[in-house]
Amino acid sequence: MRVTGHPLGRFLGYVHVQVASRVYALPVEARPLGLGDGSRLEPGFVAEGPDRLGIVVDSEATEAVVKQTIDRASDEAARHIGRKLLN
Repeated sequence: MRVTGHPLGRFLGYVHVQVASRVYALPVEARPLGLGDGSRLEPGFVAEGPDRLGIVVDSEATEAVVKQTIDRASDEAARHIGRKLLN
């Protein structure tokens, strides 16, 4: 898995997601969600290819919202990886 970050992002750590007998370490990055074109990035699980998986949270969110986002994104990541691995 390749980890790439946003220049304004801050690496928070890794979340371990277990699918079957394998454990995946997903990087968690806090970053501004506003994009240059005026749109906003959706916080949560990010899969930009087979080797670019991670979780993005809003750098301006409260700690409780960040925890909720990570929990939801971890569940989504397990489903995504499970579909790829087990199908």
